Amino acid sequence: MTEGQNLDLTDGQGFFYDAKIVRADPKKCEFEVTEKRQDTKKDFHIHIAIAPTKNADRIEWFIEKATEIGIDQISFMLCKNSERKVINHERVEKVAVSAMKQSQQAWLPRLSQMTHFDEIVSAQADQRCIAYVDAKNTKHLQSYASSGKKYLVLIGPEGDFSKEELSQAMNNGFEKVSLGPNRLRTETAGLVACQILNLINLKIS
Repeated sequence: MTEGQNLDLTDGQGFFYDAKIVRADPKKCEFEVTEKRQDTKKDFHIHIAIAPTKNADRIEWFIEKATEIGIDQISFMLCKNSERKVINHERVEKVAVSAMKQSQQAWLPRLSQMTHFDEIVSAQADQRCIAYVDAKNTKHLQSYASSGKKYLVLIGPEGDFSKEELSQAMNNGFEKVSLGPNRLRTETAGLVACQILNLINLKIS
């Protein structure tokens, strides 16, 4: 791009900007903001706490697609059966920034550092649930969640949550929910939960 061309910018904090390039230097581009617009804040909040997959590409895929669909916060959760215990925060933030720009959004999701399960289950939300399927679990996330809420959904590692973690979540007021009849990979489960919550809040004129 050269001097005089227009740019569409976002700060990831809810604002869009119209700008014009005044200096097209590859190392330090300078521009002039001509208009600032605030994006409307949603009346719901999606927070998914997910145990990072052993394969880093899979968790990056989840971050990219969830950001494109719409998510407010992602926490990387350390569980008993976690195979990946560290996350490259700089790398995943770049993935989220790229997805935000690609999908033309003004809000960058908050990406929390690796957090122990014990701390995650104490986090507050209007509706808190843990994706866990057993013979006693027939409640689907779609039927549990209602619109306009602050949600927290826990998605376990490849080895699933331990029985102790399940009990701990239930004792802290979490609801067991299903994401459908099929067994899903960790990153797929996270994306399905994200999409369900967005659809519940979809307003069609």
